[in-house]
Amino acid sequence: MSVNKVILVGRLGRDPETRYMPSGDAVTNFSIATDEQWRDRNGERQTRTEWHNITLFGKLGEIASQYLRKGSQVYIEGRIQSRKYSGKDGIERTAYDIIGNEMKMLGSRNDAASAGGGYDQAGGGADYAQGGNNYSQGGYDAAPAASSPPPAAPRRQAPRPAPTPAPVDDIDDDIPF
Repeated sequence: MSVNKVILVGRLGRDPETRYMPSGDAVTNFSIATDEQWRDRNGERQTRTEWHNITLFGKLGEIASQYLRKGSQVYIEGRIQSRKYSGKDGIERTAYDIIGNEMKMLGSRNDAASAGGGYDQAGGGADYAQGGNNYSQGGYDAAPAASSPPPAAPRRQAPRPAPTPAPVDDIDDDIPF
C-alpha cells in the first residue's frame, strides 16, 4: 500500500489562470508560497520560501478562478504528480505539480487587498478558525455571496453519554458453538 497526499497552506503568488479542455472541463493553474522559519546558530531568524504549482480541475478550478487572487491565503489538499520536459537549453528536467482535490479559502475576503496583492510573510500563519468555505472535487459548500455575513463559528456540544446495555442473565445459552 502507498499514499500520495499533500496538504499545503500558503498564499497565491499570481492570479489563477483558467483554460478549458475540449470536453468543456476547466483546468486552473496558480502557484502558492509556503514558508519555513528557524533560528540559525547565531540566533538570527532564517526563512525559506517554497513555491508550489497547483492544478485544479472541473468545478473546483472554476471556483478557484472566481474567488482567489494574488495574495489570497488558501488550504490545498491533493497529490504530487511529476512531469518531464526539456528546457530551452535542451536538458530534460522534472517538474512537480500538486493536483488539488480539496480547497479551503482562508483569512478574510480582503486578505489579498491587505497583503498588497502579493505574497507577504507579515500576514502571519494559517488561521483555520477564519477559514470560511470548503471546496472539494466531489462538490462544494455554498459559494460565498458578496453581501452575506460570514458564518458563525461552530459551537461545541457536550458529549452524549453512551447508552447502557441491557443486563444479560445467562450469556452461555446464546453462544452458537
